[in-house]
Amino acid sequence: MILDSLKNAPLYYGVAPRLKKAFELIASTDWSSMTTGVHELDGRDIFVNIMELDLKTKREAKLEVHNEYIDIQILLEGTEEIFGWSERCDLKQPLAEFDKEKDVQFFDDEAQTFYALRIGQFTILLPEDGHAPMIGEGPIRKAIVKVRK
Repeated sequence: MILDSLKNAPLYYGVAPRLKKAFELIASTDWSSMTTGVHELDGRDIFVNIMELDLKTKREAKLEVHNEYIDIQILLEGTEEIFGWSERCDLKQPLAEFDKEKDVQFFDDEAQTFYALRIGQFTILLPEDGHAPMIGEGPIRKAIVKVRK
């Protein structure tokens, strides 16, 4: 898990092969004009899901993991979004088998820690990171950029 300001994105280009291109696309995209839903930025190698939703409680949020994609999550509107985080290797309570088509598996474990994402920041969530996004109060608009690892 990485949490940082968007201005520092170049520090993370070397973490995975497609992150440089993903952050360049993030910097050049007009998020305000993009409708909710999934949009390809570089085919299925880099795409984004724009979401508008009401945040939920820590109890309602479930930890999730991915195998094929890295998440770069960005808060576009709202005060803050809280994320729960746990090391994937410590997750012991799967709610179902891994869904290969959706590249996701959910867990009922409690998060080891929590952190806040604010406007102008991003979080990178690698396949090793169990994460429970969308915690807090009120409505938000966010971008989840999916980057094939």
